[in-house]
Amino acid sequence: MDRRIRVLVAKPGLDGHDRGAKVVARALRDAGMEVIYTGLRQTPEMIVSAAIQEDVDAIGLSILSGAHMHYFREVKRLLEEQGASDILLFGGGIIPDEDVPRLKELGVAAVFGPGTSTQDIVDFLKRAVPERWQAQGLA
Repeated sequence: MDRRIRVLVAKPGLDGHDRGAKVVARALRDAGMEVIYTGLRQTPEMIVSAAIQEDVDAIGLSILSGAHMHYFREVKRLLEEQGASDILLFGGGIIPDEDVPRLKELGVAAVFGPGTSTQDIVDFLKRAVPERWQAQGLA
């Protein structure tokens, strides 16, 4: 299939540090993906609304504030409420290792910590998104 992966990169909450999110967004673009970057201080409602409007395949949350459990839980809940649970949810930032299993139980597909190669994120999306397309009969 000759379809480009569409990814929304978002910075939820009051965290004002977005360098990592911008680096990831650039790497995804350089890998041929369409990227929508929402900017700083987004609410879960704003993120999910933009994801649905932009018809994205995946949402990547960048969280450095320590509020990762809240934001991932809210975004996942809103996706389900809006009938958009087929959108892949992943993220990164400063997330303690002990919270990763709980995030995966919530339905977060992958969590990337500090120092992760952007190529690892690209490879993950290039594998996971087409798998979802195939499972949905879109591939």
